Amino acid sequence: MNLYPAEAVRAQILAVLDAWGMPSDKAGTTAEVMVETDLAGIDSHGISMLPGYQRLITQGTLAIGADPVTLRESPGTAVIDGGNNLGHPTMVAAMELACRKAREAGVGVVTVRRSHHFGAAGYYAKIAADAGLVGLVTSTTRTRAVVPTRGSRPLLGTNPLAFAAPGNDPDAPFVLDMSTSTVAVNKVKVYDYLQRPLPSGWVLDDAGRPVTDSKVAYSHLRSEHGGGLSPLGGSEELSSHKGYGLALLVQILAGALAGAAFAPLKEGAGPDDIGHFCLAIDPGFFGDPEDFTASVSAILDTLRAEPPASPDRPVLVPGDVERRVRAERVQAGIPVSDALLAQLTELCEKTGAPFLLS
Repeated sequence: MNLYPAEAVRAQILAVLDAWGMPSDKAGTTAEVMVETDLAGIDSHGISMLPGYQRLITQGTLAIGADPVTLRESPGTAVIDGGNNLGHPTMVAAMELACRKAREAGVGVVTVRRSHHFGAAGYYAKIAADAGLVGLVTSTTRTRAVVPTRGSRPLLGTNPLAFAAPGNDPDAPFVLDMSTSTVAVNKVKVYDYLQRPLPSGWVLDDAGRPVTDSKVAYSHLRSEHGGGLSPLGGSEELSSHKGYGLALLVQILAGALAGAAFAPLKEGAGPDDIGHFCLAIDPGFFGDPEDFTASVSAILDTLRAEPPASPDRPVLVPGDVERRVRAERVQAGIPVSDALLAQLTELCEKTGAPFLLS
């Protein structure tokens, strides 16, 4: 595994985005989101996404220079058309707008339609927490990857949701970031890069049997035919209907409410029309905001102080692992596999971008 400083990874991302023709302001925001995602240890949603974005550009479905347009707006709500560009800069703007509205009205809700992949949902929920607000983010996804409970073929996306809330420590907010499937498609991709076997239950075939060969599983997922990822829970016996239900909740908020596509009903091979939903809540409209953050911290501190079942495995809360990994990677660097380096080298040759991770 190769390790690179965050600034080197940022420079490589910016070089590719520039070669594609993304305006510098949007490229800077996109690179920031992707690098922070890699620093947090979410390797499936950072620089590893560049080859996939290149395929969308080649297909003519990704408008890398498009500006988002606000279609409708009220004091507490807005609807944004992403113009078929990458979702990173559009969602940063959408959540910042939701936060401004929450400051004025107590609650801000912004939906986005005609977007593309936006990386890790937790980044955008944390924007609200960093502003002293509560944030909720959901998103539809491009691929049909998740098999509904009792189904045999994929119909749903991994449909992530993220929730963030501030505590007394501004550097350690509560940040929950999860897919509504047992695992994300790109996590399977990372296992394929590393040639590691998958845990049993992440991917199922069309008869509901586990697929543990990561290469076979990733190829299986890309085909979108029989089988796919399991909903959160893994099997009906382990309550996969709960993950299935959460996936539908996300689809309704980020798809139906936002006016975005539902993959099984989408016609033709045009742009993905991914939808996003973001909600910001100002705790100050419900009571003393310092009481709120103190209460959040009391909850989190109580859980962290709980005696663990195993002494070497302390009780954690969402966000703890990502902060620990970030601190480590700021010092040691961001890991990039040989397989991904080969893809990035090919991508740079194709686009004319300089290859900076030599």
